[in-house]
Amino acid sequence: MKRHFDEELGDLKQKILRMGSMVENQFRQALNALITRNSELAIQVIKKDHEVNAMDVEVDELCLELLALHQPAARDLRFITTAMKISTELERISDLAEAICNRTIELNEEAQLKPYIDIPLMAEHASNMVSEALDSFVRGDAVLARQVLEKDDYIDQINEQIFRELLTFMIENPKTITRAIRLSFVSKAIERIADHATNVAELVVYMVEGKIIRHMSVS
Repeated sequence: MKRHFDEELGDLKQKILRMGSMVENQFRQALNALITRNSELAIQVIKKDHEVNAMDVEVDELCLELLALHQPAARDLRFITTAMKISTELERISDLAEAICNRTIELNEEAQLKPYIDIPLMAEHASNMVSEALDSFVRGDAVLARQVLEKDDYIDQINEQIFRELLTFMIENPKTITRAIRLSFVSKAIERIADHATNVAELVVYMVEGKIIRHMSVS
C-alpha cells in the first residue's frame, strides 16, 4: 500500500512538472510574439490556455483523491496540498501569458512605440523565477525557494522604471497613450507572473519546513 501511495505521489509530481513546462513555454512564446510582432503566434498561445486549465482540474482531482483515500499526514499532507496550490498559481500564470498575447495583437495594429529592451529583460528574470520555483518544488529545496523570493524586488523595480518611461511618452505625445497603456499592461502582467513564482516558492518553504512565510520578510 505504501509503495502504491508513493507511486501516486510521484505521478502527482510529474503532473505538476508537465503543467509547469506547458506554462513556461506559453510565457516564452507570448514574449516572442510580442517582440517579433507575431499576431499569429499570439493567437496560437491563447488557444493553448484550455490545455493548462484541463491540467489544473486533473491535478486538483488527483490531490482530492489522494487526500480522501490515504488520509496522509505530516510531510505527505503538505506535499499534496502544496501541489494543489501550485497548480492554481501555474494556471494564473497561463492566464497572464494569454493576457500578454491579447495586448500584443492590439499593439500590432499600430506602429511600434519603442524598442523592447526592458520588457524582455524583465520577462527573462520572471521566467527564471518560475523555473527555479518549480525546481525547488521538485527537489524539495527550501534554500532555492528562498533565493527566488529575494529576486522579486528587482522585478518590481524594472516594472516601475518601465511605467515611468511610458508615462513620459504619454505626457509628451497624447497620441501614444493607447500604445503606452497596453505596454504598461504587459509589464504589469510580467510583474504578476513573478509574484506567482514567489507564491510557489513560499509554498515550497511551507512544504519542506512546515513554516508559513506569506506576508513575512524572507528569513
